[in-house]
Amino acid sequence: MKPEPPEEPGEAGGTPVGRRVFLGTLALGALGVVAAPPLQRGLEAFLGSAADKDPTGLTGLLPNGGGFRYYSVASSVPHKNATDYRLTVDGLVDRPATYTLADLRALPQTRMVKDVQCVTGWRVPGTPFEGVRLSVLLDAAGVKAKAGALRFTCFDGTYTESLTLAQARRADVLVALRMQDKDLGHDHGGPVRLYVAPMYFYKSAKWLSGITVTEDVRPGYWEDRGYDIDAWVGKSNGRDDEPTS
Repeated sequence: MKPEPPEEPGEAGGTPVGRRVFLGTLALGALGVVAAPPLQRGLEAFLGSAADKDPTGLTGLLPNGGGFRYYSVASSVPHKNATDYRLTVDGLVDRPATYTLADLRALPQTRMVKDVQCVTGWRVPGTPFEGVRLSVLLDAAGVKAKAGALRFTCFDGTYTESLTLAQARRADVLVALRMQDKDLGHDHGGPVRLYVAPMYFYKSAKWLSGITVTEDVRPGYWEDRGYDIDAWVGKSNGRDDEPTS
């Protein structure tokens, strides 16, 4: 069985965390398990913000009532909004395009509710995602005949992912703008992330900024480090989890 680091953990060899900070963060995590909803929401916001500045990945080990863990492979990630966000579609296409957040919101939206499964074992059931089917953007771009795959890049400057063209055209693969019936926040990869419902969550790249159509699959960040390229839940990475789709 392959080792199971988090989908989007901090970089190895990151900045050490002081003992007081670490113990204090653990205490906050424990408090969040029994906290009232308003305090829990505050805790989740704290953990998301802390993870954004935590290259050690330690904040990703802490529990929270929402079930998600907050990971990043970059030491910091810039914030984007409706003013400065851009998504490019290029590569083996007839009509390269650049989309603003308003452009993406103006396209037909698809909502689906699926379980989210992390390759490290945690699972968040019944999570709503909403956005534009990736196939819609591919059709608009006009994919060339020799194309066979997609490469995804992110505005953290580090993370990459991949899908085959057939996988990308599935109806349950979204360029997601909303999660849990609200706009995607920065901590969850907003304002736009990839969402690949039937695969482990590391395939759902956060902070999506580029979609490049290629001839062949180019392994993504974690595939270069031993994860399976075809990451079907329950049928890859040495795991037998129940399917999410």
